[in-house]
Amino acid sequence: QVQLVESGGGLVQAGGSLRLSCAATGGAFSGLMMAWFRQAPEKGREFVAGIGRSGGTFYADSVKGRFTISRDSRRNTLDLQMNSLTPEDTAVYYCAASRSAILSSIRRDEAYNNWGQGTQVTISS
Repeated sequence: QVQLVESGGGLVQAGGSLRLSCAATGGAFSGLMMAWFRQAPEKGREFVAGIGRSGGTFYADSVKGRFTISRDSRRNTLDLQMNSLTPEDTAVYYCAASRSAILSSIRRDEAYNNWGQGTQVTISS
């Protein structure tokens, strides 16, 4: 089982930036397909960005060009750099990981069996 702990959330003004980090423990980090999801109040959980085992990256259209996902195999962390934030980005952000899922399922939350506790991101207008 993989343990995931997010950090870096907070309150920023529109147009600002935040960097989220997810520390992973429990097994080989390189074998994990990983992603960020988010859930806004009264909305379902949605895919934000994902990164495959070989480093290929995928983004939701709503964040493309503003967010950058990356993984650091030395620190065993998954990061999400978020720029040009808007109030629509307000949500709880979750880190997710899977050791067995295939790349074509990277955008699907049911592909992941390891989740962090979430970190709140609030963007003020």
